[in-house]
Order: sequence, then C-alpha cells, then structure tokens
Amino acid sequence: QVQLVESGGGLAQPGGSLRLSCAASGTIIRFNVMGWYRQAPGKERELVARMFRSGYTNYADSVKGRFTISGDNGKNMVNLQMNSLKPEDTAVYYCNAVQDYIGTNYWGKGTLVTVSS
Repeated sequence: QVQLVESGGGLAQPGGSLRLSCAASGTIIRFNVMGWYRQAPGKERELVARMFRSGYTNYADSVKGRFTISGDNGKNMVNLQMNSLKPEDTAVYYCNAVQDYIGTNYWGKGTLVTVSS
C-alpha cells in the first residue's frame, strides 16, 4: 500500500519557522487533494491546509497569513511552510492525500511539531 512519508517536524521557538514535507512512497498513484491536518493532545484532529489539483487551497483561520501550502498533487508531494509559529501550533501534523476518482484517503504516521522557548 502507498505510504505517505513526512519530514521536517521538530522543535521551534515562538516566532520561528519550520517546513514540513510529505511525499508518497511505494505504489505510485494520483491524488486529487493533498494537505495537512494536526492534532493537539486531548483535541480533535483539524484541517490545517489542503491543496486541490485545480490549484484551489484551503487554510484554517488560525494559520492564514502564517502558513503556506505548496506542492504538486500530480507528483505526489506537498509542503507546508510554517512561519511566525506560536505555542498553540504545537501538535502532531499528519499528511493526508485523497486518490483521484476513487476517493481513498491515505494518511502519514505524523510528525511532531513543538513550539516552545
């Protein structure tokens, strides 16, 4: 089965930056949507940003103006540039992809982002 591999998580100071990357390994498939979700301890998983093949993007209100999603769904990769990080951004970030036509969801294992001085 295809695997989404995340990288770039770690520790950052408030106001700092991190760049997350995600790429598919294994079976090559085409995705209609790729994006990022996050889950803080004791809270529900929430959408951070996603990118459609059409170029349309969505961002959570809490990250607008600070985070930027980029990549290429056709190349099975997506990035998340996170600037002006805040402690409330601390969470496990998950890469997500939706396969074209079939609609199957794929998830990465998650990468921890910790924002603390």
